[in-house]
Amino acid sequence: MQLDGLTHLRSGKVRDLYEVDAEHLLLVASDRVSTYDVVLPTPIPDKGRVLTAVSQFWFDQLGDVVGTHLVSTRLDEMPEVVQRHADALRGRTMYARRVQIIPFECVARGYLAGSGWTEYQVDGTVCGVALPPGLKQASRLDEPIFTPATKAEQGDHDENVSYEVMAAALGDELASQLRDLSLKLYARARAIAAERGIILADTKFEFGLLDGEVVLADEVLTPDSSRYWPADQWQPGTNPPSYDKQFVRDFATSTGWDKTDPGPELPDDVVGATRAKYIEAYERLTQESFDDWLVR
Repeated sequence: MQLDGLTHLRSGKVRDLYEVDAEHLLLVASDRVSTYDVVLPTPIPDKGRVLTAVSQFWFDQLGDVVGTHLVSTRLDEMPEVVQRHADALRGRTMYARRVQIIPFECVARGYLAGSGWTEYQVDGTVCGVALPPGLKQASRLDEPIFTPATKAEQGDHDENVSYEVMAAALGDELASQLRDLSLKLYARARAIAAERGIILADTKFEFGLLDGEVVLADEVLTPDSSRYWPADQWQPGTNPPSYDKQFVRDFATSTGWDKTDPGPELPDDVVGATRAKYIEAYERLTQESFDDWLVR
């Protein structure tokens, strides 16, 4: 998407990044949906607005734990050069401070799922962290663990690494700060989600440096970066349904697609069900109507 007066820096699988001025960026969440690191040709209406709305909620909830890059998601609080594109940007845009991104995903896990479950079945560890024997898929861990990953280039997979690899790259002081912050943020968010009948199984945080201080950056605790389960449908030994794009993954897999570009077109029922699941996640977490976000 081209926006007159703003410099387009790059586009990821979901977000488009623009420069507003030397100190500020615009992060625009599109309705693109990807699976197996391939962007599919069919968008999910309002997905980008849900991601932005969920991030705003969590930045508000976590701002007393660590500073954030977010300035505002309200168009009337953004520069005029941004406001002139109101129709395209409303509800899906974060106006943020430019930060130096730290090149690691900071993953906190409270349950055994995803790539963690896959690794555990092989050698009883997750990213070098030894876990007790006999755990099942979706088992709750006695204590949440921190498992960093390298940030991959677009189209590649993030690579899980040990804490020691991260510490060697960043230094012990910064690495330990990121670990402690990630676990503290996860604990806060998990408790809030639990009050709303949702399990936050795991999530990944992205941090940056602003004037030498660590701040929370990018999106935070969205269904794209976190694994949310309905608490009443969780049971160890199963793969609980997620508040994310599971309908998309299931359909894409059912077509016999080889997981290379281009991906399959999505039928209307998959699009509708996926949109509804994202909106349900927002409304259950925030206890607010998504319609209210659309008219703010």
